[in-house]
Amino acid sequence: MQTIEYFYSAHSAFAYLGSKRLLQICADHHCKLIHRPINLGLVIKAVGGQSFAGRTQGHVDYYFGREIERWAEWRDVPIINYRPTYHSNPLELGNGLLIAAAQAGEDVDQLSHRVLEAHWRDDADIADPATLSRIAEAMGLDGEVLLSTARSEPIQALHQQFTQEAISRSVFGSPTYFLNGDMFYGQDHLEMLERALSRPFKPANWNNPKVG
Repeated sequence: MQTIEYFYSAHSAFAYLGSKRLLQICADHHCKLIHRPINLGLVIKAVGGQSFAGRTQGHVDYYFGREIERWAEWRDVPIINYRPTYHSNPLELGNGLLIAAAQAGEDVDQLSHRVLEAHWRDDADIADPATLSRIAEAMGLDGEVLLSTARSEPIQALHQQFTQEAISRSVFGSPTYFLNGDMFYGQDHLEMLERALSRPFKPANWNNPKVG
């Protein structure tokens, strides 16, 4: 069985936009997703990217507005038409819930999709324990147990580990997928990722000069 390493954050708009398509690709190709939730702010900072507040209004309006609208329509994904109310809240609990579910062998694929959906369709606060518990319990999972595990030192250590791994592998945004070590950044590359599952691309052969 082939595997896709999936680096993303529980509040990522573009992870949400690609989530349903990604799960369909995995089902069609009998492929397993390896979830790697990350602290996206730290990853972006490590590669020299700017925070949301540091970007120009034109960039925000295009990339975090028009692009989201068009991709939502293209992928037939319901989405709110504004930045989620609680988007700046900490990620440790939302990401931790997904890591805890994966470690427990639960259906983290569907749980991940539902957390992303709650944030971007329903304007839910995914840093709120009650909200996350309801999402988990709607799937028949024990929300209280998962949240307790999500807060635990081992799970939060994994969260930090995945974040550092993303930085060391030059991840610069969410979502990022790796197939056999080859990186595909952005849900707009899902069709390329799908092709690579059955017909891999030629090995990388591009040489850039050293930066700095």
